[in-house]
Amino acid sequence: MLESFLIVAKQVAILFLLIGVGYSCNKFKIFGEDTVRGMTNMMLYVVTPCIIVDSFQRPFNVNDLNLLGIALFVAILYHALNIFFAHTCVFEKEDSRQRVMRFGLVFSNAGYMAFPLQEAILGKEGLFFGAIIIAVFNILLWTYGVWEMSGRLTTAEGSISKGRQIYLALRAGIINPGTIGVILGLIFFFSSIKLPEVVGRPVSLLAALNTPVPMIIIGFYLANAKIGKVLTDWRAYNMMFIRLIVVPVVLFVLLYFMGIRNHVMVVALVIAASAPAAAATTMFSAKFGKDTLHSVAVVSYSTLISMITMPLVVGFVYWLTK
Repeated sequence: MLESFLIVAKQVAILFLLIGVGYSCNKFKIFGEDTVRGMTNMMLYVVTPCIIVDSFQRPFNVNDLNLLGIALFVAILYHALNIFFAHTCVFEKEDSRQRVMRFGLVFSNAGYMAFPLQEAILGKEGLFFGAIIIAVFNILLWTYGVWEMSGRLTTAEGSISKGRQIYLALRAGIINPGTIGVILGLIFFFSSIKLPEVVGRPVSLLAALNTPVPMIIIGFYLANAKIGKVLTDWRAYNMMFIRLIVVPVVLFVLLYFMGIRNHVMVVALVIAASAPAAAATTMFSAKFGKDTLHSVAVVSYSTLISMITMPLVVGFVYWLTK
């Protein structure tokens, strides 16, 4: 078991050092907000689709198709589990804070934190399953996520019918970089299309930015975080305990009793489930006028705590399923 823990801890330590680079770049004014916003957009619109497409560059076989179907089911189950915990365990007097806390529990940093760790520990096969989590994440982010933060299904102004709201929400859930990347990846996978080297090589090189760039972004924002407010808020600890420990453990137990024993799939899914609150918590909080300072603190502090909890949880599952 110690060996499994050390394998995960080593990779988390590498990510932590990269976060330190982003933190230092902020403190020493090497670059500023505009640069980080550009890096974030590059990750969202360029790197993430490349990661997903690259992970699906593998010959089609029936066994992989079965695993893909199981992973999709589990990804939906995982988010449903998050929503259940959010609405049964998170209660705040202030509606603004409650929405932030529930959003942070439902949406983990399955891209920025989980993708690099999945690749480091499991290789491209880990990203193959991680991509399914991202697809479900993106659809829910622009449907349930918008509803949770704003109290309505869409950001459109004016009076529109409920049916129109549902249509716009579903369209936003499907037409986004992550979901489009999965659709393209699945097309290549099912048709066994191998990208020519002149295209495939740039895609792989861009996908390789997946580890350093997100960690630098996280580190940059950690340097700005004022987390003192959260340090004395037991409700925030409760939310982070559920987010970082309860959810991944419960998910693993469910997978075990469902008879799912595939080592790579289980570990990849648990990595995503044990990731801290998504950076989107702050972005959506600012967009919909919620408690942004609290959202920054929750995201930042859960990220710091995850440096301890992820090796423990993932290392234990890695050891049990190996």
